[in-house]
Amino acid sequence: MRIKRWSLLVLASTSVLAFAVLESIGKERIVPLYRLLPRDGAARHAILAGLAVAGMAGFSLGLSRLVRSVARGVAPGRGEKPGDLIYRTRILEKGPRVVALGGGTGLSTLLRGLKEVTSNLTAVVAVMDDGGSSGRLRVGLDVLPPGDVRNCILALAEDEQRMERLLQHRFRGTGELSGHSLGNLLLVGMEQATGGFDRAIEEMSHILNVRGRVLPATLTKTNLVAQFEDGERMTGESRIGADPRRIVKIELSPARAEPYAPVLEAIERADLLLLGPGSLFTSLVPNLLVEGIAEAIAAAAAEKVLIANLMTEPGETDGFTLCDHLRTLNGYVPLRCFDTVIVNSALPAAEILESYRREGAEPVRDDLGEENEFGVRAVRADLLGTARLLGKTTAKHEPAKLARVIAHATRAFARGPL
Repeated sequence: MRIKRWSLLVLASTSVLAFAVLESIGKERIVPLYRLLPRDGAARHAILAGLAVAGMAGFSLGLSRLVRSVARGVAPGRGEKPGDLIYRTRILEKGPRVVALGGGTGLSTLLRGLKEVTSNLTAVVAVMDDGGSSGRLRVGLDVLPPGDVRNCILALAEDEQRMERLLQHRFRGTGELSGHSLGNLLLVGMEQATGGFDRAIEEMSHILNVRGRVLPATLTKTNLVAQFEDGERMTGESRIGADPRRIVKIELSPARAEPYAPVLEAIERADLLLLGPGSLFTSLVPNLLVEGIAEAIAAAAAEKVLIANLMTEPGETDGFTLCDHLRTLNGYVPLRCFDTVIVNSALPAAEILESYRREGAEPVRDDLGEENEFGVRAVRADLLGTARLLGKTTAKHEPAKLARVIAHATRAFARGPL
């Protein structure tokens, strides 16, 4: 950050200023000041040392208070130390260009950790959700589903805790607003006010002082279509996830969804591409179905990393091992172009495991060998965390652990200031 050169400049400039002041006062006026101190002995040295310490302390205190005042002006309401502000604004902005693709809670969890290691962050979000508040808004107002986008914006917000408490609030009662989240309504309102979903995201990101960017994979209104192993087809993400039959293929309807142009540009310019974690068929694959995105990932010069899921999902990946997940993804993007897969090596507590097993879920079994059909390197680490969701404790990737492993295991971060 060139701190030394600027510190030397301040010191030299202060010395020149002091010399100019002394010269302007003149020798005749300075000599009486010298005579106020003892001419020799320990007393003189003690007084001079005390004056030097007092001067340095006053200078340091004044400089610290000045930086703190500037910091409060730049980020009012944040109890941020000057060193933290410098780290955030000067170090993180020099971090590698990272593009993370996904959806659901997996992507927002990843972003929450990544924003602490780089500000050059782009989240590409699948926008095919048709359930809950997002689905109702999609049907009633003919808009793209805002839920996953909202979660990613909140994950990247500077004051995440306060904004999450407000924008995740769901309206109570029995009226039309019941069950809708405040953040969803805000995004939809901004879309109508600005004339576009992408512009609404930009405005909300600006208001929340987001680190990085959040981009929809497409602006085309499209639905997921699943083909099950019995040959039957079903439309709608929420219905697909709730059906217990094994999925063999996912498509879009309409089939042709134009990619959002800034997404392809971000992928092309990225230093690091991340895919996952997230629901295999309803969060990860949908991004790869958007026209041109899988091809752009394969062609990109960036380092490419997969992040494996912690648990199987009932109705989507029952009994899937790690290799089963990878083989499925390989049907939509060539995994030979990826460098690394990051795998959790820790198990949840026994009571959490039992809760999952009652619902038909279990930890994803790691059956990936060092030599494997995909040519990827496996990095294994304890990535486990927990979160309260719908009144129960669930296993989730711990954002800080995951970001730390990504930073230490990738060439993209090794080249940067970290």
